[in-house]
Amino acid sequence: MRGPLAALAAASAGAAYVLAVRPRLLHWGATTQEAAGPLAGDEIVPAPRLQSTRAVTIAAPVSEVWPWLVQLGAGRGGFYSYDWFEKTTGLGLRSADRILPELQRLEVGDIVPLSPDGGLPVRLLESGAVLGLGGSIDLRTGKMSPAGVRPTGRRLDIGWTFVLRPAGPQATRLLSRTRYDYSPLVEGLALRTLLEPMQFLMERRMLLGIRSRAEGRRS
Repeated sequence: MRGPLAALAAASAGAAYVLAVRPRLLHWGATTQEAAGPLAGDEIVPAPRLQSTRAVTIAAPVSEVWPWLVQLGAGRGGFYSYDWFEKTTGLGLRSADRILPELQRLEVGDIVPLSPDGGLPVRLLESGAVLGLGGSIDLRTGKMSPAGVRPTGRRLDIGWTFVLRPAGPQATRLLSRTRYDYSPLVEGLALRTLLEPMQFLMERRMLLGIRSRAEGRRS
């Protein structure tokens, strides 16, 4: 009976993850309407196989949250996540605790570094409202394809958008949406099992890190 019981336990655990745990990971902090509704930047990956929407309310106006987003990136303001983890990666990631004036200029086409080896280009920029990053990675080379070029064969399309919405005169709703498409399907499914939990842990901490910094700067 050990074989059937083990199979049953594995199936039950898988079902519990898909039905109960996974939706909470993908929609942490977001309302049903925020998670299901369209957001600016969705067009970066128009037909995703995977989408997550996470959100947090910040007790500071939009004008005091936006500068923290503008300076995102490795070698810039960092990602406001787990400093101990980012240091152990050896990628030069370090999160700033203040607004850096020299990093407050960002334009469409600029690269937001994820590591010293490369990053995601800015695809959408509406000052004080939307920052959209994204592109296509050729999985054969690990390189980001030029803007507008979608590699054939093994690829990963990424869209990562931050949306700021006023939540009162002194509060902001910060939403982070990621959208992925990939090919081939089998490799993408394997990637999801690693990507979803790790992204949840890092992105949740990032949103909380931005909140603590914006609220601390305000006070």
